[in-house]
Amino acid sequence: MLSYVVAGLALGAVYAIAAASLVVTHVSSGVFNFAFGAMAFAVARFYYFLYVGQGWPLPLAAAVAIGLFGPLLGVLLYLVLFRHLRLRSPLVKIVATIGLSVALPPLVDLLLGRLVNATAPGLAPQPVAVYRPFGAVVDMNQLITYAGLAVVLVAGTVLLRFTDLGLKVRALVDSEALTAMSGVSPTRVSLGVWAVSSLLAGLAGVLVAPTAGLSVDGMTFLMAAAFAAVVAARLRSLPTAVAVALAMGVVTSVIQRYLDPQSALSAQIVPSVPFLFMLVFLLAHAVRGRAGDAPAGGVLDRAVRAVRAEETGAPAVTTPSGFLAPLATLAVVGCLPLVLDDFWTGLTATGIALATALLSGTLVTGEGGMIWLCQITFAGFGALFAADLTTDSGWPPLAAVLVSAVCVVPMGVVLGLLTIRLGNLYVALVTLTFGLLAQNLVFLRDRFYRSGQGIFMPRPAWALDNRTFALLALAVFAVLGLFVVNLRRSTAGLAVTAVRWSEAGSRTLGLGVVPVKVLVSAVATFVAAVGGGLLALAYQSALPDSFNPFTGLVWLAVLVTVGARPVVGALVAGVAFAVLPSVFQTYLPTRWAEVPVVLFGLGAVMLARNPEGIIAMHARQLRELGRWRRTRRARAGEPSAPGAEPEGELV
Repeated sequence: MLSYVVAGLALGAVYAIAAASLVVTHVSSGVFNFAFGAMAFAVARFYYFLYVGQGWPLPLAAAVAIGLFGPLLGVLLYLVLFRHLRLRSPLVKIVATIGLSVALPPLVDLLLGRLVNATAPGLAPQPVAVYRPFGAVVDMNQLITYAGLAVVLVAGTVLLRFTDLGLKVRALVDSEALTAMSGVSPTRVSLGVWAVSSLLAGLAGVLVAPTAGLSVDGMTFLMAAAFAAVVAARLRSLPTAVAVALAMGVVTSVIQRYLDPQSALSAQIVPSVPFLFMLVFLLAHAVRGRAGDAPAGGVLDRAVRAVRAEETGAPAVTTPSGFLAPLATLAVVGCLPLVLDDFWTGLTATGIALATALLSGTLVTGEGGMIWLCQITFAGFGALFAADLTTDSGWPPLAAVLVSAVCVVPMGVVLGLLTIRLGNLYVALVTLTFGLLAQNLVFLRDRFYRSGQGIFMPRPAWALDNRTFALLALAVFAVLGLFVVNLRRSTAGLAVTAVRWSEAGSRTLGLGVVPVKVLVSAVATFVAAVGGGLLALAYQSALPDSFNPFTGLVWLAVLVTVGARPVVGALVAGVAFAVLPSVFQTYLPTRWAEVPVVLFGLGAVMLARNPEGIIAMHARQLRELGRWRRTRRARAGEPSAPGAEPEGELV
């Protein structure tokens, strides 16, 4: 038992270091860093490059990677992104950091090379020394992890509580404006906070790499597990976060003593422990009514700063551009299967099917203003249930897709009811937790997983070829897109818009917030499940690995980059996501295959500057260009006033 506890404390110590970084940055800047795992991967990969690839001595490689590269990465990301997010809406903060988490790992792979199943060294010299105090097994990497946590806690406590630097950080937490008025530069303090946060991310990444592996998935799992401790601390209490992280590590380790390591149940339960912790604390906060979004900055910060609509959380105002552009986009996409060969037509068909799943994001995020990170999970349920009905029960494929989507709707309704009282950030964490639990406990079961092959999903007999199926998928998307447009213009759609703008104002008008959000949840879940069924038809198999929640973060980044509000944005995003990687792989060197993912992530990062997305941004620019040209024509037709200077370019 002691060996399990010791190993659990080592794992919990890594969680605690990660949780400490997340708490400090959230409290000081108001940003919950969903890119923490990506930053940990970047530093750990650079350490591997120096130590293994270049043969540097271990102490020098660790000092340069963790102590120098890590802080510099934090400073760079603060200047490029984080400093623009302090007073932004929760949606912008979450999606921008998700975009960074999507773009940073492939960018690192592009620069340093991609590793496959790399066994990463820790900070202990090789071979790793092993000790046996009181019969327990402890290796040097675990001892270094304990020491790292102790140093972080002691140094952090001393700096924050007993130094001028800590006083400045606490002042920045209360009010950036008052901090500036006292003669302290908020920018310098924030730079220091993000530099330390990135250093801690790198330390956690290097410490966890020997057990979790030097992979994006391993680092992202570290980040998601640390979320549980942060949620338990209500995003603020560092001692609580550390205590819960240690307890979580011990439970994760000790529970393995009572499970058969060869059983599938053990492989499903053990990775789910942190997310079960998170779910319990989130529900407890919701029941007690203590899970709202804390406002960023003090009252003075908002009084002295002109805050745009997207900074206060209000949705961007977009004017409809008519039906011409959407119809033209549908026509162009509809022509692609008619002119492309079978390979590219198959990719286009997959993109159209994905667009239907992304349309659920248009509903829940673009219309409902809710930050759900589990739409890919609903799509996975729709795909698996439809394939099961078709293969095992002999249902017609399209009927199975429709019935399965209806069966998935109650999940979305229940999730919507459970998250009604939660703030936007907590809703994002609840839905991500739901997706991770579904992945570990449902999708990986032998009934669905089948050694990674999934469940066979045949297409209808009349739509076996890619061209016909692509047109079928486009027809389904058009029908659902028309439904979304009509919903937006209906009385229910007006109620959804009112609730998105202001829940308090909607209640004043007599609108029921709960029925409106449940309606959006139900419709979005149905659309996501239909999209999942179409994806299974496109692949001709329901593949559980295709519906990983972390892949869903990429889906959201692509959708928001193009535009979460326009219906046609989902179509453009889906086709781009499916086709662009193959374009790069086919016509460019292999190492450039990750460029589309980098572009998708950077597009989401740019949301900090253009919250409405690419489509709405270009539409606004075209309208401004049209107004400028009309103004020029009008002025050209007017007689010039005596002595007036001729208009033209400034020289």
